[in-house]
Amino acid sequence: MSLVPTLDVQAIVEELLRPPIPSIRYKVHVHVLGEDPDSRAMHRLQREVRDSPQVAALLRGRDASGRITRPSGVYAKWQGAHWVLAALADIGYPSRDRALEPLRDQVQEHWLAPQYFREFAATSKAAAYAGRGVPVMQGRHRRCASQQSNALWSVLVLGLANERSHALAERLLYWQWPDGGWNCDKNPDADSSSFMETILPLRALALYASTFDDEKARQASRRAAEPFLERELFLRRSDGSVIRQDFTELHYPLYWRYDVLHGLKVLAEAGLIGDRRCRRALDLLASKRLPDGGWPAERRYYRVSSEIANGNDHVDWGGTSRTRMNPWVTADALFVLKAAGRLRL
Repeated sequence: MSLVPTLDVQAIVEELLRPPIPSIRYKVHVHVLGEDPDSRAMHRLQREVRDSPQVAALLRGRDASGRITRPSGVYAKWQGAHWVLAALADIGYPSRDRALEPLRDQVQEHWLAPQYFREFAATSKAAAYAGRGVPVMQGRHRRCASQQSNALWSVLVLGLANERSHALAERLLYWQWPDGGWNCDKNPDADSSSFMETILPLRALALYASTFDDEKARQASRRAAEPFLERELFLRRSDGSVIRQDFTELHYPLYWRYDVLHGLKVLAEAGLIGDRRCRRALDLLASKRLPDGGWPAERRYYRVSSEIANGNDHVDWGGTSRTRMNPWVTADALFVLKAAGRLRL
């Protein structure tokens, strides 16, 4: 049996540990070098994250109450409270900061509104869109579970979970499809879960299970991994062809979308990166390493702007280039390959 080649990444790790982005340094120290996130040094670094230009930009829309009211929609892409909370969770913002509780409440109130506890039967796409609540078609709840799950994951990572947070997990468990995933497709014939609507519930439920030692959530997260694993994270079961070209390209942030790096990252967090069905995706990720030792962001889903508009983000996440390293993508790639035993440090 041949050995999987490992990558020597000492030089690129040293480069990422230099200023000026404290979030990148935090990601590398904790997720690549394995330093204790509760150490004094890491708490100091998280305070640097809190005071960084990236966080200042993310939180610029808060009003006097601590909520984000510009833009007005919680889910406004990509500047609404939902996305801000998720970004803070991903970049190492300090845990249990009570200043974020108004944002938590704003997001949870939105995704736990009465309409998400109301369901109705529908036999056509038109009927599904006409009703108010969660449509059930062919016995399957057609719900964008990425929304409730991203909220749940964010409050868990940020140490802000409260009694209401459990209801987010309950909704995910209740809406789960027979194949282990979720889908909001209103086509009555749709009978397979969606990668985009399943990757974030998998991530949230795996973390919820470990946080609260919840066996039901643990089993649900393992079931949610199967749609990805049985397709080796990016290939059709029928003929082994690539499902979608953008699944094979690297991005940061993904928001609600999917690529192989994000799939591997979530499986690593869930403790499933050792599954042999991850190998082809890991090989693909390793093949995208640049001569400078890092990984690129090949495409992006945002525009950098302080203006309030759909598709705008207040933060510059490093841009795109097929020849230049993106530090956010590189930090995540290193975490994944480290978890898979493919790095030499």
